Amino acid sequence: MIQVILFLVVVVCVLVGVAFFTLFERKLLGYIQLRKGPNKVGLGGVLQPFSDAIKLFSKEHVSPSTSNYSAFLIAPCFSLGLSLLMWLSIPSFFNLLSFNKSVLFFLCGLGVGVYGLLAAGWSSNSKYSLIGCLRGVAQTVSYEVSLVLILFTPLVVTVGYELGSFSSFQENLWFIFIFPAAGLIWFISCLAETNRTPFDFAEGESELVSGYNTEYSSGGFALIMLAEYTSILFMSFLFSVIFLGGDCSFFVLVSFGVMAFIFVWVRGTLPRFRYDKLMYLAWKFFLPFSISYLVLMAGLLSMLFLGFKEC
Repeated sequence: MIQVILFLVVVVCVLVGVAFFTLFERKLLGYIQLRKGPNKVGLGGVLQPFSDAIKLFSKEHVSPSTSNYSAFLIAPCFSLGLSLLMWLSIPSFFNLLSFNKSVLFFLCGLGVGVYGLLAAGWSSNSKYSLIGCLRGVAQTVSYEVSLVLILFTPLVVTVGYELGSFSSFQENLWFIFIFPAAGLIWFISCLAETNRTPFDFAEGESELVSGYNTEYSSGGFALIMLAEYTSILFMSFLFSVIFLGGDCSFFVLVSFGVMAFIFVWVRGTLPRFRYDKLMYLAWKFFLPFSISYLVLMAGLLSMLFLGFKEC
């Protein structure tokens, strides 16, 4: 019962964080584009996320007459539930939940996440939604490979599958200084994994109207957006844990905020990629580099271990 209550507390904190992260994103994009963001609802627009939530959930739910109704309703709930469930691997880091294989749990959740995207696009029975979901699934599956291989590089050092073990190995030097190229590729893969600019092909407004969520309105659209921003916050926190110290100090929250800022900064700065270049980047550059980097690091650590053993 205590674990359930703690998980519910984490869920509430994440959802409140998502609400204010959307406000932060809109304000920051406004200043990047030399305009003001939301500033009417509440003091400086601080209540704007709650106003948007009330507006979305109070609207009439509309579903296409030719859609697969059950899958159409379940897909957003599945995506949001999985995004929140992924945070189970983070609270163990703060000793809220006993979870020793949190890295494996994260990898399993990462692989299952494409089903919500696929179900949302297919069940809408719209060509735009279907093309958007197929694009999203293709790029997500492609970048999962490099994401996992890059994650194996620090795992070779920690020799464990618990996120809490990363802090003990980064007391003197962070992994971002030991594996700078791995950290950069991990961040780019996180952008592609969460369908963020410049890799937001599942939501290409110029050619797909709105992408896989074209037919969604009201609460369904709100749940899809909540799932997306929950994943962004989770990936930002995970980057801080793996590459930026990973201890339970105040600095983890600061680095988490910096990573969330970079997610928004990239959206306001870079144009959208071309889709063939996206897939070329994943399979022709990231994949060979990830494998070579992993083999190199494993070889160097083996040589060091044998050297210490002989000494």
